[in-house]
Amino acid sequence: MTNRRVHTKTAAGILRVIAVDPGLTRCGIAVVDIAANRSAQLVDVTVVGSPGTESIGHRLSVIDRAMDEWLVKYQPDHLAVERMFAQHNTPTVMGTAQASGVAIAAAARKDIPTALLTPSEVKAAVTGSGSADKQQVTAMVTRILNLETPPKPADAADAIAVAIAHAWRGGLFGRGLDTGKLTSPARKSRFENKPANLTPAQKLWLAAEKRAK
Repeated sequence: MTNRRVHTKTAAGILRVIAVDPGLTRCGIAVVDIAANRSAQLVDVTVVGSPGTESIGHRLSVIDRAMDEWLVKYQPDHLAVERMFAQHNTPTVMGTAQASGVAIAAAARKDIPTALLTPSEVKAAVTGSGSADKQQVTAMVTRILNLETPPKPADAADAIAVAIAHAWRGGLFGRGLDTGKLTSPARKSRFENKPANLTPAQKLWLAAEKRAK
């Protein structure tokens, strides 16, 4: 794990997102603070997991314990989880889905609203291209957060990207990306979806999303 920067959320108008790049062997977990002007600050990032030789119950419990610890420690406003789409390598897809379910359940126990994002949505939000590769995503995450060195491994950078994408493409307004609302009931958002409260960039995002529906 690299680029650990632990901050306490004190400023008003900050959305704290905990994001997960799910996986059983490597599960990236990142906490990012995003202001209404789209500026972002890394709070903390880690990668947890276990080898394939362990039982599935043990592997899921590792992720569950990590999520519980980070949810209590950082008190995020939203959870964002990357959603995998794949037609091949069924065991990997199943493991990813199981890890996602554990993360979502952990947030639900604490009444934290959750949104699901596809990889292409994350790439498009962070780099401007839905087909960007991992190196491009990592480079943009490093630039956006003004980090001295790129976050490693790639799972850490991916989790950070998910957090940024969620806030930039809807999280600031208390809604998710896949259906236009969060997948679980949201507490009242500090960010009201009123034109007067939006930056020009946020207005462009909203206009683009409406055209895409």
